[in-house]
Amino acid sequence: MVKVQVSTNELVAGRYRLLEGVHHEEGREGWHGQDVESERPVTLTRSRLPAHLREEAELRTAVRITRESEALGLVCPGRVSVVIDVVEDKDFLWTVTARPEGVPLSALLGHGPVDYVRAARIGLGVLDVLGAAHQEGITHGDLSPGQVWVEERGGVTVAGFGLMGASASPRVTAPSYASPEQARGEGGGPATDLWALGAIMYEMVEGRPAIRDRGGLEATFRAVERLPIRAPLSAGPLGPAIQGLLRRDPVERVPESVVREALTRILKAELDEDSMPTETLPVFRDLDAPPARRVWGKVPLSRPVLLGGALAVTVVCFAGLTAAGGLSERGTSASGPASSPKVSATPSPTPSASPSSTVAQPAPSTSPSPSSSSSASASPSPSHTLTDDPPTGFFRYTAPQGFSVALPKGWKPVRTESSADGSYRVTLGASGDPRTLVVTYSTQLTSDPVAVWREVDTSLRGDSIAYERLGDIRAITYQGYKGADMEWLSTNDGVRERTFGRGYLIGDHEGFSLRWTTPAADWDTAADRAALTTFLRTFKGGSQ
Repeated sequence: MVKVQVSTNELVAGRYRLLEGVHHEEGREGWHGQDVESERPVTLTRSRLPAHLREEAELRTAVRITRESEALGLVCPGRVSVVIDVVEDKDFLWTVTARPEGVPLSALLGHGPVDYVRAARIGLGVLDVLGAAHQEGITHGDLSPGQVWVEERGGVTVAGFGLMGASASPRVTAPSYASPEQARGEGGGPATDLWALGAIMYEMVEGRPAIRDRGGLEATFRAVERLPIRAPLSAGPLGPAIQGLLRRDPVERVPESVVREALTRILKAELDEDSMPTETLPVFRDLDAPPARRVWGKVPLSRPVLLGGALAVTVVCFAGLTAAGGLSERGTSASGPASSPKVSATPSPTPSASPSSTVAQPAPSTSPSPSSSSSASASPSPSHTLTDDPPTGFFRYTAPQGFSVALPKGWKPVRTESSADGSYRVTLGASGDPRTLVVTYSTQLTSDPVAVWREVDTSLRGDSIAYERLGDIRAITYQGYKGADMEWLSTNDGVRERTFGRGYLIGDHEGFSLRWTTPAADWDTAADRAALTTFLRTFKGGSQ
């Protein structure tokens, strides 16, 4: 890699002539150019150099970037801008690629918003490239409209791999598309790319960024980390997917497969709308949004869109994607009750459920950590009967939402979130107590609880929370219903925590999940074992 000084009258690295500027973002500029030696057209992008690349040897940086882009070029031929040269220019880095087809998305957005169908088509093209990269263990970490090239016929090419990746260095280009964890300097992973995709699709349908550039890195990062994002008003059925991607906690963002299904259903519905019966899409409210936020709903849509949009929101509810304390804001007041779910007073087990109502044991730990010993002792004894008589030190709590459970004395709801489709999530705890129990009810679920936990596991592995799953995801029968258990370790505010999650179905699309989180060092204490045993033994969902 060669250090160069560049002016308008000089060639970049003595070889590449700048012809026409094609995009400009904070910390990044792009030009059409020409390789004067081979006379072939190229695209040159000058990006502000991140700290982690400044610390690398120059040759190592060039080799890593070119190899990463070449590897992805083989996986996604024609859909990744393969880097052919890397040039250092003081505090900036030039990457030279073969000229992609089409125009940068940033130029397209300069003409105003696009309709949600085209946004879904572009978003799906970007997601395909990101998904392939994530399968190869590669994170983009620097995605923005200037890095997405759109062809007239709809093809998409993604540039910019290798500049940031999963580095903990704060993003220094296009900061308004940084994820909250990047803004905090915590590094990135697949969930970081999903946030950027959500921000890009938001801008496509709204004609404005989700977070506006504040004129400087630090000011923009503060806005990304703290400011609420107004619900999109022009997204149509794309709204739930966008809001699911723009969840501030990375573990709560919807997984790639769920986003892909939602976007695919939107495009399929557009093709089939004349032949499909129509229904009314429920109103969804972002669980992270202020109560006064405007919502979108009651738009006639074909059934595939209804299911796809609902899935993008409600899978998160069932799975309890709040590992690592994402919802453990202790000491806050509840935001008010949601409507109680309508559950049959005499529910019947799902066809595949065992006749027994045996409560399965949580999976044994596979971690070498001293705090990760077997959890079997914390599990309830097999029982065919739920009891209303709480043990000493507990009291029977009946929530306004309809569920009930025996809680330690002094516990109460510390946070309540709800969606207009009837789904809700209630975090239970006590001031000064680091432990929490999260109860989630959802009205639109898939039929395989194990598959849902697998999506959670995949999402958590890509996030910077020192995640470690303990044991296998196990199918269980709970209270006569089909369910699944998953257990994991994570780090929250420097504290190693252990979480046991149980989800189960009570009907075709309805179900509950319980998530018990406690400091890992306290997992095997008598108090924590008694608490988990009591929760699982006494929980009643709705009118069960």
